Amino acid sequence: MISLLADFASVMTTIGYIVLAILVLLVMITIHEFGHYTFGKIFKFKIDEFSIGFGKALFKKTLKSGEVFSIRLIPLGGYCAFAGEDEDDADPRAFNNQAPWKRLIVQFGGVFFNFVSAVIFAFILLIAFGYDVPQISGVDNRYQDSTIQTNDIIREMDGVKIDFVTGDTANVLLQNHYNSMTDEEKANYTTLTIGDHEYKQYNNLSLTIERDGQLQEVMVNFFVETVANEDGTTTESLMVGFSTVPYKHNFVESLARCVPLAAGFAWQVLVFLWQLLTGAVGLDQIGGPFTTISTIAEYSQVNIANLFVFLPFIAANLAIFNILPIPALDGSRMVFTTIEWIRGKPINRKVEGYIHFGGLIVLFALVIIVDIYHFFFL
Repeated sequence: MISLLADFASVMTTIGYIVLAILVLLVMITIHEFGHYTFGKIFKFKIDEFSIGFGKALFKKTLKSGEVFSIRLIPLGGYCAFAGEDEDDADPRAFNNQAPWKRLIVQFGGVFFNFVSAVIFAFILLIAFGYDVPQISGVDNRYQDSTIQTNDIIREMDGVKIDFVTGDTANVLLQNHYNSMTDEEKANYTTLTIGDHEYKQYNNLSLTIERDGQLQEVMVNFFVETVANEDGTTTESLMVGFSTVPYKHNFVESLARCVPLAAGFAWQVLVFLWQLLTGAVGLDQIGGPFTTISTIAEYSQVNIANLFVFLPFIAANLAIFNILPIPALDGSRMVFTTIEWIRGKPINRKVEGYIHFGGLIVLFALVIIVDIYHFFFL
C-alpha cells in the first residue's frame, strides 16, 4: 500500500510539472501575441479576435469594441486575428489597408515582446538564483590552501572574465587553461590519491576573486584524472578542490547584465540554427512543443531554478524563431510587407496566403515528426 501511494504521488508530481511546463509555453506564446495586439491597438487596427490556445472555444467574450477574447481547448498556441490580414477588406482600419511601416511594427511586436520578456526573466534569474558567475560554497582544505574562502566570488580565470554571453564559462576557461599548458608544465605535478582514484595536482590556476567588495588574484590547485574508456582510449577529467553555486547578483548588477544575458541566449539560438544548417548538429537536437514541454518538466523536477533558466531561453528562442523569413512566421510576413513598401503595391494576396498556409502546414508536419522521433526513437 505504501509503495502504491508513493508511486501515485510520484505520478501526480510528474503530471504537475507537465502542467507547469504547458503553462510556461502558453504564457510565452500569449506574450508574443499580446505584442501584436498592443501595437495593433496603438495604431488603431481592427482586431477580430485575441485567442489563448487553438481549437474549440472554451470561453468567449465580445468586448464593446467588437473584439472577441477567447480561451480555446488546445493550450499549445494562440493568435491575434486582424481584420483584412490575409484578404482584402473595405474597412479602412483593416490590416492590409494600413501603411506598410505600421504593419511592420505590428508584425515585429510579437518578437519585441518576446525579447523584452527574455530580459525580464533574465533579471529574475540573475537576482533570485544566479547563473554563470560562480561563488565558492565550500572549500576542502585537504586539497586547497587558505587563499580562497567560502563566499568568494570568482570573477575571472587567467585574467578572462567569466561570462556566459562570450562563452567564457568557468568550465570552459578551466579546460582552456589546461589545454594551454606546455608539455613541461603538464609534467610538473604532484600525485594525489583519493580512495581508488589518482589525480595529478597542479598549482598554477589564477583566479580573480571578489571578497568583501575587493578584487584580488590568487593561485589555486586543480586536478586531472585520467579515465579509461571502454574502447581503450582515455579521457582527462578536470576538477577543483572547492564547490560553487551560482552567484546571486544584486539589483544593480542584475539590471546591468539582464539585457546582455538575454542577447546571449538569443545568440546561442542563432549559433544552433547555423550549426543545424551546416550539419554540425543533427535533427535529433531539435524538438517540437511536446519535446519542449517534457524537457521543461524534467529539468524543473530536478531543481526549480532550472525553470528560471528556461524562461529567458525560451523567450529568446521564440523571438529568434519568429523573426526568421519562413512562410507563416512573422519574419516572412515582414518580408512581404517590405516588398510591398518598395514596389508600391502588394504581391497578390491569394498567392501570399497560399505561401503562408503552405508554410504553416510544413511547420506543423515538421514539429510532429521531430516530436515523434524524440519520443519513440531517442
